[in-house]
Amino acid sequence: MISQDLTQEVMQWIKHDPDPKTAAQLQQWLNENNQSELKRSFNGFLQFGTAGLRGPMGPGPSCMNRAVVSRAAAGIAAFMKAHGLKSVVIGRDARHGSKDFAKDSAEILAGAGFKTFVLPRELPTPVLAYAVNKLKADVGIMVTASHNPAIDNGYKVYLGGVINGVNYHGSQIISPIDSEISDFISKAELKPNRLTSYETVPETVITDYIKSVSALVKTPNQLKIVYTALHGVGSETFLQVFKEAGFAKPIMVTEQEKADPDFPTTAFPNPEEAGAIDLALDYAKQHNADLVIANDPDADRCAIAINDPEHGWRMLRGDEVGAILGKYFLAKDRINNGAFANSLVSSSLLSKMAKKAGIEFHETLTGFKWISKISNLAFGYEEALGYCVDAKNVNDKDGISVAVMLAQIVGELKSAGISIPDYLNEIGHEFGFHKTDQISVRVSDLSIIDKLLSNVTSNPPKTLAGSELISVEDLAKSPSMPTPGIRCFYNNGIRIIVRPSGTEPKLKCYIEVVSASKADAQLRCDQIKKELATTLQQ
Repeated sequence: MISQDLTQEVMQWIKHDPDPKTAAQLQQWLNENNQSELKRSFNGFLQFGTAGLRGPMGPGPSCMNRAVVSRAAAGIAAFMKAHGLKSVVIGRDARHGSKDFAKDSAEILAGAGFKTFVLPRELPTPVLAYAVNKLKADVGIMVTASHNPAIDNGYKVYLGGVINGVNYHGSQIISPIDSEISDFISKAELKPNRLTSYETVPETVITDYIKSVSALVKTPNQLKIVYTALHGVGSETFLQVFKEAGFAKPIMVTEQEKADPDFPTTAFPNPEEAGAIDLALDYAKQHNADLVIANDPDADRCAIAINDPEHGWRMLRGDEVGAILGKYFLAKDRINNGAFANSLVSSSLLSKMAKKAGIEFHETLTGFKWISKISNLAFGYEEALGYCVDAKNVNDKDGISVAVMLAQIVGELKSAGISIPDYLNEIGHEFGFHKTDQISVRVSDLSIIDKLLSNVTSNPPKTLAGSELISVEDLAKSPSMPTPGIRCFYNNGIRIIVRPSGTEPKLKCYIEVVSASKADAQLRCDQIKKELATTLQQ
């Protein structure tokens, strides 16, 4: 039997729900006495954090829907007023609900008196990040769940200027701004004023983004490149950038070329997930391609695959791509006294490359919002396929700009008779072979993550691949970078990090092995992966 308190809470929510569909669904559950669905939908307000909002679509305060997004927009309006901010630009992907969420946000922010711009159609997240700086907007909002499953949607917030002493320059919010916005959301008006007096972002802004990205290319080529957007919004912009830059037209994976919120060919539209780019690899084999490029659905991440003589067609790990870009930028003297940066779960290789070259390096917390706060960033990356190669224009990860850089690099190397595996071997011989891998434990109950992490933190493996544990760092107690997780160092160049994912219901374990031998690094990494998989299942 549904309690009286829950019934009243549901009725109050229905009264202020701007979406008749979700309101009707809640009313139906009340009529059916469907206690399980109502409890699931009213299990607290969807938490707003540094990643903004992200969760499954559905009715009630615990899911992504028009009512929740409307309150988030009203909370952001209150935050903007408190800080004297004047303008906002809003973008969206093509997921279920994204168009309505962007429209609701625009109406509420315009109704609160702010200069409000909306991108003209579904576009990549990097275009929104670019538009924040191009329009000199104080705030940016991107409606997207990035690479999450089809059931999810999300809401990311960017800031354009200096807030609380932090120069955001068109990057995502960090603490304590998230807590401040969350507090405003909790106090937001249930029926805020709405106006349709918002403006559409001019096409010239999108054209300028395309020109700024294509200008990164100095040596275009005619390589055969297979591209997949994974049913996301990247195709249109990607094709325009490649044409403007002078590359040959990419071979499109037609089954995944157009935006489709149901993601029919892949349950998890993330290039990192097993099988996600299998169609693209099939195309590469059919066309004898030089390179495969994949964006995630909002095109802020980028993966590449190569025909490796030792393995056949395979996707490069994010750390391998990070090393390739680092070496290339140093060789081409593209740093201009800037800094390198990567997240703490990424390989330690880039830091060694920077040290040898005598340039500044920063290790940051996980999440690109931290990398983008590094002053004078020349190149930053995270192992989860996020790269920033032009922080002046897009101070965030950008899957389009790094795609053209990688296409240029592969073309230059091919002209010189050098393959990507050759290039990686050069790096390995100079700095040691850094083999990285990871284990992900996906759960349906978030409390399982806390239990697993607690078990590992209190009793980390004493040996891995026959190497003894040297030191353990509880990352939650780190004075400089506090974050949930544990970092362990072992003899013989072994490091592991175990932490919860910031965007998905997963516990992730990151492995790094450094060796003078490529084969040894691979062998020990595989062994460690098996040992840790057993440990995490206990």
